[in-house]
Amino acid sequence: MLIRMNTLRFLTAALVLLFCCSLPAAAQDKGPWRASSSEAKAITGDISIDDARLIINFSGFTIAQIRALTAAEASAAFDADPSTPGGGNLYRLSIPADKRFQHKNTLCGSDETQWMATWASGSGIRVAFFSGPSIPILTLEALNSSNNVCGNYSYIR
Repeated sequence: MLIRMNTLRFLTAALVLLFCCSLPAAAQDKGPWRASSSEAKAITGDISIDDARLIINFSGFTIAQIRALTAAEASAAFDADPSTPGGGNLYRLSIPADKRFQHKNTLCGSDETQWMATWASGSGIRVAFFSGPSIPILTLEALNSSNNVCGNYSYIR
């Protein structure tokens, strides 16, 4: 009887562990990221994102998470496959127009950078920056006609 109870406990624990390990892990945009696209290497260099701060080229900026992105928004903003697991967020921030990064480049030209969208999948992340006070509309139609898209960058772990 004791052996059967121990075996039952072991099997239950094994099933719980198997179930938990089989769930897809949500991609996290938090942490340090190395510039991988030519745009990221030329403009931002490496970045780091935490709960309340974005670090670009050793300069820190306060960020506020507004909401999570949907797969459809990531598909429109980053040309991501909507069936690929991933996750990202829309953030509010304020990076002055005159702030210079790699090679004396700015993020949004002569405009203040006010929004950041992220989409992490696997060991990579895509980051887009936007100007303008209005929340960006992340659909193909809106993005194609927008003057507020500043740039789209790729990073890896």
